[in-house]
Amino acid sequence: MKKNILLQTLTVLSLATVFYACKKDNTPIDPRSAYQKDVEKMIRFFKDHEPAVEKFTVDAAAGSTITLQNGTKITFGPNAFVKPGGTVVTGNVNVSARVFIKASEMILGDKPTLTSDGKILETFGEAMVTAEQNGQQLALNPQQKPPGVVAPVGVANANGANRDIAMWDGDTTVHTETSGYNHENALTTITETYTIKKGMQWTQIPGSFGSAGAATTYFPLDNLGDWRNCDALYGIAAPKTTVLGYFGDKFNIQTGNNYSGQDPTELFFKVAGVNTMVKLYNPIFHPIAGKEGLLSYQNSIPVGANGTFLAMSTLNGKFYAEMRDVTITPDAGKNFMGITFNLQEVSEAQLLQLIQQMNTK
Repeated sequence: MKKNILLQTLTVLSLATVFYACKKDNTPIDPRSAYQKDVEKMIRFFKDHEPAVEKFTVDAAAGSTITLQNGTKITFGPNAFVKPGGTVVTGNVNVSARVFIKASEMILGDKPTLTSDGKILETFGEAMVTAEQNGQQLALNPQQKPPGVVAPVGVANANGANRDIAMWDGDTTVHTETSGYNHENALTTITETYTIKKGMQWTQIPGSFGSAGAATTYFPLDNLGDWRNCDALYGIAAPKTTVLGYFGDKFNIQTGNNYSGQDPTELFFKVAGVNTMVKLYNPIFHPIAGKEGLLSYQNSIPVGANGTFLAMSTLNGKFYAEMRDVTITPDAGKNFMGITFNLQEVSEAQLLQLIQQMNTK
């Protein structure tokens, strides 16, 4: 990954709604410790099932085309690599690559399709490629044409005409918040610090574009060791609203309060028939009982859009999940849509199956 940014030192670890029990000797016990194993359980699940890094050997002088398991092809021209000092590389080079084109890959790889300001993106391929020789990391040769990525996902249209799609730079961040919104979507300021794990946020690269045809998309790979995404803004002409997902007693209180790469309670949304994956990662602040959960960016989800939510949580050593098809409709008289999920216990295999079902939504 290119960056791991911690925007500020995290010193406050308590949640406003957590109360302390006591041992028989009246020593306070932090009940969050009982939930730490659930955090680790979710981390293991993602680690065990995340898309694998695929490895290849490329002749640096001659160039080569590699083909990933999902059908993506990456073509490296002759003399495509240079050493840190700028010397052109010859001989065999070890290339590692991951390209996500499916909803399940975006979930398990924790690469949702959101801009840095919360806008929804339709993706045509998210790519991370590295290269090394004899343990030395290599860069792309700036004197050569950038490697080309051809992903087996396109934009359906009658005449097969190409569509220019912007390129985006991906950044993995851990963000901290001390203000947000409550269960009624009212702005709330708190004294605690929550860690917000966005998974990925994308910033547009000025002047850089790929081209989507009827069945495939081409985009240039301008750098190694950075996430790159060929994405179009999902900008349908409709008003937007905020979605609040209520998990009730299936919400793990360590969500937003741990330093791992995954939260124990997570919520995803996919627009029907569109290659999107929205991660709702903002905790609801100071909820009343039964309204614990997560919410989207403010006014970011199109009203009238059909789509599917996947809610998941680990609690007391068990997985819970629910998949629900919805039409985005604000609650009567409210500036948000509230969804009360009814998560049921699932096995690890069943949870993985639900995630894979998102590919067809």
